[in-house]
Amino acid sequence: MFTAAARRRPLVRLVLMAMFCVLFLLSLTTLGPLYWMFTGALKTSNEIFQMPPTWWPLDPQWNNYPQAWSNLNYTLYFSNTVILTVGSVILQLFVSTTAAYALSKLKPVFGSVIFFLFLCTLMVPGIAYLIPQYLTVVDLPLLHLRLIDTWWAVWLPQSAHAFNIILLKGFFDDIPDDLVDAARIDGANAWQIFVRIMLPLAKPALAVVTIFTVVASWKDFLWPLLVLTRDEIQPLMVAIYRFSGLDSMQPLNTIIAGLALASIPPIVLFLVFQRSIVRGISLTGLKG
Repeated sequence: MFTAAARRRPLVRLVLMAMFCVLFLLSLTTLGPLYWMFTGALKTSNEIFQMPPTWWPLDPQWNNYPQAWSNLNYTLYFSNTVILTVGSVILQLFVSTTAAYALSKLKPVFGSVIFFLFLCTLMVPGIAYLIPQYLTVVDLPLLHLRLIDTWWAVWLPQSAHAFNIILLKGFFDDIPDDLVDAARIDGANAWQIFVRIMLPLAKPALAVVTIFTVVASWKDFLWPLLVLTRDEIQPLMVAIYRFSGLDSMQPLNTIIAGLALASIPPIVLFLVFQRSIVRGISLTGLKG
């Protein structure tokens, strides 16, 4: 944005400092709720409602976290969430990569029309096709299978997302066709080109799709609430909501501690793979 020589000018330094202050204040709006959640989990239920609020617990209740783990049966629901997330990631990567590869390099008939239809689905709010999607998993067309109260009811709807397909197609489009043609001359078929050439080159984009899918699946609430009614297969978000009801008699600080524990895996995942995420976003053109 600014050259090294321009950064030495007092006016440019002032502008950069102002931009830094604005970004810092905006970051506080994101970090503020996280700070309240993690510190609120250390407060008593009465202190949570205290006005004016306390910035740090007067008497930190560190046992709230292990108590939330045991009272909310976290081992079961955490395992369920991991299974749902891993299944969604595997299916999402398989469907998105193969669909993007087909549209980008195999050039199917009416490929431009299919791509346009993918774009159209992005304009429709997810809540608009909630009922048709629910009726589909109640009675799967052609096979007539009832997927309610099975993990497939969550995996299958999350196995395809137009945004990820479009993102990967844009990345595959940037791979030179000469590379694909050279592999065909050497005798490689379409599947070998996809596995040995396209996927290794698309690792940054695959990292972005993986992170997006993990976060979306981990925090998904409404759809699992509708299709997973049996207690033993519900994920964390649904279980915490159920335990927050009046009939569960769980104190508020325990519920907040449960929410804090549920938010740790996505935060750690982002911190570990943030360089891959930033690199993938820059290479796939998701700027601004």
